[in-house]
This record gives sequence, C-alpha cells and structure tokens, in this order.
Amino acid sequence: MKTPSPSPNFPTAWRTLRSAPASGAHNMAVDATLLDQGRDRRYGVWRTYAWERPTVSFGRHEAVQTRFDGPSLAAAGLDAVRRPTGGRALLHADEVTYSVTIPIADRTPWQAVYAEINDILLSALRALGVAAALVDNTTASPMRPDGPVCFDHPAAGEIVVGGAKLVGSAVWRERGAYLQHGSILLRNDQARLGEAMRVPATASGVPAGAATALDACLPVQPTWTLVADALELALRTTVEHRHAGELSAQPVSLDAELLARHEMRFRDPAWLWRR
Repeated sequence: MKTPSPSPNFPTAWRTLRSAPASGAHNMAVDATLLDQGRDRRYGVWRTYAWERPTVSFGRHEAVQTRFDGPSLAAAGLDAVRRPTGGRALLHADEVTYSVTIPIADRTPWQAVYAEINDILLSALRALGVAAALVDNTTASPMRPDGPVCFDHPAAGEIVVGGAKLVGSAVWRERGAYLQHGSILLRNDQARLGEAMRVPATASGVPAGAATALDACLPVQPTWTLVADALELALRTTVEHRHAGELSAQPVSLDAELLARHEMRFRDPAWLWRR
C-alpha cells in the first residue's frame, strides 16, 4: 500500500470546534479571531456552527445600500452582518455553516487550499448519499460582479447537485492566514432575501433552479448533527489517509480580548453599511 505523503498546501495537524447557535456578529467574530490566531498556529481548525436568528450576511466589499437597508431587513424579520470574507449576500437560516482557518505560506496559492477543502465537503455530502459534484473551470460561466446574491450562480470549485448550487463558500487571505467559510443548505430559504430588499424582488434575484438544499436531495432530511459528523469524518479521512496527519481531540482556545474587539466591529453599523 502506498504511504500517504503530506501536502505542502494543507496542514497535517487539525482540531475541530462546534459552536452553539449565536448572533451573526458573534459568529463572524469567532471566525475572524480564528483567522488572526491562525497565522501563529501549526494546525488547522474546522468549525461548524449555526445561527440564533435568520441572518443575511454581506460580502466584505459588496455594495448593498441600493438593495437593502435596516427597515427592509427588519420588515422581513431578518438580522444582518457583514462578513470578513468576500462574496455576495446570502441568508443563513436552516443550514450547517462551516469555517476553516489555517496558516498559509506566501508561496501557496489560495486556490489550492480552496480545492482541498471543497474536496472534503464533497466527500462528506457523497457519504450522506447526495449526488453532489464540483463545478470545474470548463463548465463554470463567469461570475457576474453585479449579481444580487450568493446562490444565484455556482462558481468554479463550488458544489452543485444537478447543476443547482448546494454549498456557498467565501474566502479571505490575510498576512499568513486563510479563512474559508460557507453554508450547506438543509432547506432552501434563499427566496426570503427578496422580501428583505428595499424594492422587493419576486424571487430574490435567485433564478428558479439555481439553488438546492439537502431536503430536496435526500429521501429523509439529515439533521444538523448528522451533517456536522459527516464533515468531521471526511476531514479525518483526508487528514489521516491522504496527508499522513492527525485530527486531535484537544480543544480550540479563543483569545477573549481579540474576540470582543472583533464582535464590536461586526456589530458596528458603520461596518455593516460601509458600502
């Protein structure tokens, strides 16, 4: 049997973190804190979490003021937060949210890490019985920079079922650390984004059939815990069998002061409505 060899793009040591449902600001603050601590760690962190309330998240540099505002979000019963990563608006509601933070060398292309993580997501979904596939560069059409929402269009490397997007991901690389996080939809609520727009959209800007969810892919909808377990098992298999590494049971510590500073930033309306 061929002995697995470590990948230069992927840590060989990993830990997992499961977080209780929290506000958008707290969830983004935890991911940002893990990113900041990531450059000094020698291991990767795989986190799974959920949301206290349905929350719209905007991409770091996304221009949203022409489409959303505080009253329109409140009228739709939605909270809002701006992510530390790129991408476009999406609704976090009935889903499993994941995040991955790792140290990354300057010479490592972020696309290589992105591909490794998406392979793990794909393996987990297939283990659940989902007929999922990755969108490759030859079949992906260009992303529209003015596209309204995340789930209106699958990009290269993202996960689809029958051409419909199942997982939406966003990334950010900063000073020797990498963050990727995203949503695995248990149920497709993305049309609710249309209700939250200043000028209501009939279908939230998401073309019919552009997005799908696990309840449409499986005869029985899996629970949040079942999906989180599948993700961690796929991570363990990849780390131990492909990269000769180890998934540790040790806890992940967060710098409380750093976490508080980040949460203050994500709660600041000046950050949320910066564009």
